[in-house]
Amino acid sequence: MNTQKAKRIVVKVGSSLVTNNGAGLDHAAIALWAEQMAALLGAGHQVLMVSSGAIAEGMQRLGWTKRPQEIHQLQAAAAVGQMGLVQVYESCFARFNLRSAQVLLTNADLANAERNANAKATLDTLLKLGVVPIINENDTVVTDEIKFGDNDSLAALVTNLIHADLLVILTDQGGLFTADPRQDTSATLLSDALAGDPLLEKMAGGAASELSKGGMLTKVLAAKVAAKTGAATVIASGREPNVLIRLMDGEKIGTRLAAS
Repeated sequence: MNTQKAKRIVVKVGSSLVTNNGAGLDHAAIALWAEQMAALLGAGHQVLMVSSGAIAEGMQRLGWTKRPQEIHQLQAAAAVGQMGLVQVYESCFARFNLRSAQVLLTNADLANAERNANAKATLDTLLKLGVVPIINENDTVVTDEIKFGDNDSLAALVTNLIHADLLVILTDQGGLFTADPRQDTSATLLSDALAGDPLLEKMAGGAASELSKGGMLTKVLAAKVAAKTGAATVIASGREPNVLIRLMDGEKIGTRLAAS
């Protein structure tokens, strides 16, 4: 799989990469993402971002220190936080003369033929205009996703929707390890594998951080979904300096899961 040839790229950034350990959004981190997006667009790539962080930002704005359990409180936090998410992305992207757009989607939107076609047409148009769509789950109208879901699967569905060439899932882990490296010192990084290989799901287990809903299993499953339309997936650490630029230059970082 040659990342350099990927024209259309979906980049998913996890909550731990865009928030200050859950205490609101990390403006400096988002500015670095914007800088990398500008470089990718300058090199002729089309980029979509799937970003977490709305609930964490909403909690900070509302002065909540503990993530609520009650669904409508979570939805309220997401609604408040979405304002912050858009503000930060808009201002950071503007520094690099980039336009961004907010797109809120749900799995139900993508499962409905008419809404699916509309979402695809809108995203295609934004990409042709050189705009970076910032995509998030429409948390204020969905309930299951907040409770069980994650933006990894949303990113995979968006990859299918617009027939992207590559899905890059950025996390606070170095990639997919043979076991959870925090519990097993003999765990080694898996650098290449085939998306959909059942062994990957066994390896992924349940390595999630406090903040993230996903863990590694949802990332492996997302790669399996992305492969349905021929997209390869890279799972890598968003803490690596200039990770996106380096990946697009062909550097091997993290785990590459090729579509068969």
